[in-house]
Amino acid sequence: MPAGKTPARPLTKKQRRNQAAARSVSLESRRPWQSPTIVTFSSVALVAVVLIVIVVINAAGGGNAAVNKPVPQAILTAVENPSSSVVSTVGTGGYSGEMVRLPASAKLVSNGKPMVVFVGAEYCPYCAAERWSMVMWLSRFGTFKNLSEILSSSTDVDPNTNTFSFYKSSYSSPYITFSSNEIEDRNQQPLQSMSAQVTKIFTTYDTPPYAIASGGFPFLDIGGVFNLYTTSYDPATLQNLSWSQITAKLSNASDPVTKAIVGNANILTAATCIATGNQPSSVCSSNPIPVIEQALAQIKPKG
Repeated sequence: MPAGKTPARPLTKKQRRNQAAARSVSLESRRPWQSPTIVTFSSVALVAVVLIVIVVINAAGGGNAAVNKPVPQAILTAVENPSSSVVSTVGTGGYSGEMVRLPASAKLVSNGKPMVVFVGAEYCPYCAAERWSMVMWLSRFGTFKNLSEILSSSTDVDPNTNTFSFYKSSYSSPYITFSSNEIEDRNQQPLQSMSAQVTKIFTTYDTPPYAIASGGFPFLDIGGVFNLYTTSYDPATLQNLSWSQITAKLSNASDPVTKAIVGNANILTAATCIATGNQPSSVCSSNPIPVIEQALAQIKPKG
């Protein structure tokens, strides 16, 4: 079941009502998001507040430097190179993909290649779930370097979800360009700034009818051809699972975790093959991509 998105900033009551209304008319019910509660103590001296903040940050695992660490090679291998038989057997995993077709005017090209844009945040549990499928999907078209491990926020829904961070990583591909933007860290502090181009794309297409709500995470644009309407799967699927437990499941095509991660990676792959004109053929002609691609091709553009 699709899970929704994390707002880029906590929503007002009116925005929450509007978001709830948008969810209610969806084909499937969607998991609601609640922003962390912010409590202030006006009667406490400034020095005491600073000390409290330090203690809270340490208890939550610290900021970026304390949490991010390189991904072990065994983990990367399991995610980037799943068994072809598992990939074929899983297909879509029973997921719809939550893809929206963008108008022809939205076509996005950089250096002569379709451009993939991701906007998320390290604290965001929905981004945490999406990145598992993203790393698997994008590794079929190129190569990551310096990916790191991170936990989603300890105070949000589905707390402490194991995931990747694109912060300080690099990606190279002869077929696509990838713009990753982790704009806030695990403690909801500024991390990366979006370029003017990405900001325009984000503000234009991270809003209905292209997305479930305005300004939410994760945002994913595939070459200006497809947009992610809402998170591909519920992060609760990964709840309380360690890195090794998640990757161990990827060899079992019938496991719900595998269906979620691999199924949505296959859907994102098929969407990218449409954007690249079925390049590379070694990826786009492999089962089950052509069948999924045919289904995606039937989606009519919005706007």
